[in-house]
Amino acid sequence: MKWLWISALTIILDQLTKTIAEAELLLHQPVAIFPSFNFTLMYNKGAAFSFLSDAGGWQRILFVTLSTVISIFLFFWLKQITKDEKQKDNNVLQIAIALILGGAIGNLIDRALTGEVVDFIQVYYSTYYFPAFNIADSAITVGAGLLILDMFLEYKREKATNK
Repeated sequence: MKWLWISALTIILDQLTKTIAEAELLLHQPVAIFPSFNFTLMYNKGAAFSFLSDAGGWQRILFVTLSTVISIFLFFWLKQITKDEKQKDNNVLQIAIALILGGAIGNLIDRALTGEVVDFIQVYYSTYYFPAFNIADSAITVGAGLLILDMFLEYKREKATNK
């Protein structure tokens, strides 16, 4: 699986940056990097955008289980694609899955060990603050964008072969 290194690199960068954030940043104290961009240490017990963060603790088991199942599914999907004659050269799809897998495992590690995910990247405009996120979240988002791009590219490929 030639793109699995992207997953590994994503996990390493995610865990390294979270470790640095916890060592260097104070909780909820923004450090301005440039206009509209801060590093701010935060912890998220919920899912994306703190969904279910105040649910009382049961969500840890749910999110660890879901993340584990999804990660296993993504791993085997990536493995299957590399063997599929039609898809084995589809680099966009393979990179997308590798990024999502790395991001899922990066956040899974936090959630399994501590019950919460370390977030530290904060983007804002004026008084609107986007929810804090991390490298794993970024990888998942870029991977999802690449999956959408691949759907359009696949549509074009099929349209071209049906002519």
